[in-house]
Amino acid sequence: MRYSITYRSGFNAELERQSLIAGLLAPNAAISPKYFYDELGSLLYLAICRLPEYYLTRTEASIFTQNREAITGAIGTGKQLVDLGAGDCRKAAEWFHFLKPSRYFAVDIAEAHLEHSLGRLAEEFPDTEIVGIVMDIATGLQLDGDLGTQPATFFYPGSSIGNFAPGSALQLLGQIRTHCHAPGSGLLIGVDAKKDAARLNAAYADPLGVTASFNLNILNHINRLIGSDFDLNNFRHIGFYNESMGRVEMHLEARTDCVVRIADSNREFAAGERIHTENSYKYARHEFESLLQQAGFTTIQCWQDNVQDFCVFYAA
Repeated sequence: MRYSITYRSGFNAELERQSLIAGLLAPNAAISPKYFYDELGSLLYLAICRLPEYYLTRTEASIFTQNREAITGAIGTGKQLVDLGAGDCRKAAEWFHFLKPSRYFAVDIAEAHLEHSLGRLAEEFPDTEIVGIVMDIATGLQLDGDLGTQPATFFYPGSSIGNFAPGSALQLLGQIRTHCHAPGSGLLIGVDAKKDAARLNAAYADPLGVTASFNLNILNHINRLIGSDFDLNNFRHIGFYNESMGRVEMHLEARTDCVVRIADSNREFAAGERIHTENSYKYARHEFESLLQQAGFTTIQCWQDNVQDFCVFYAA
């Protein structure tokens, strides 16, 4: 099996821990969504993607399937493929037979999940050089020592760009553009579109409660990481579309007054007080095209589903 895993320098576990604690002790408590994805969280996210209310994954997949030939023609074949937020690598693997990548880079913060995925992928595609890079892209895209001189196709599906505020999204897109220095390089990215609030609310607060379990599980992960004693029974999931901000928000709301031990401090949560766990920004087509242009991309193509729920862009 031809795969290797590298680790970006600059990660400081103690600084990460202190940042997490500071976010929880802040007047407006918050947890970064990157902490959703422990082993159970990753499985719960896969379950979310199968929910009838969660249209994003299947809509993006249908756009890929229906426009595979056109997208492949726009990108070209035989290039390096850089999969940002690779997860289980399955979305990228569906492109291997079409894009025929010379090298595949799977970039993700979850080391254990990445190693399992790369082992499976290396067995399936033994002739492709496969590299895992453990990195938090929210802190910067550091790939200068990894990419060769060949053109590179960056792949960022699932509307994960929505987890970044627009200014931070623009910064990340600019970093990607900087890495597209070889002629023929570009970015294939999925972006969720703005739509009726009722549909967005249903997608992020499903009646079966899978999204609620996914959100609450972040507290289990935090307890293991910093030794806090969050009781999941004291919190409930809140997910809604904030139309004025153009984003879905997820929170954990205290059901009752409670006290949580966080490091050497006791944090009081009043009933109704919330911990902000995620934003998911939505973009009209022209809004995201403008972001891509501001980031330095000059050639932009877009594919959408029939009701324009979702956009797939290729920018070069």
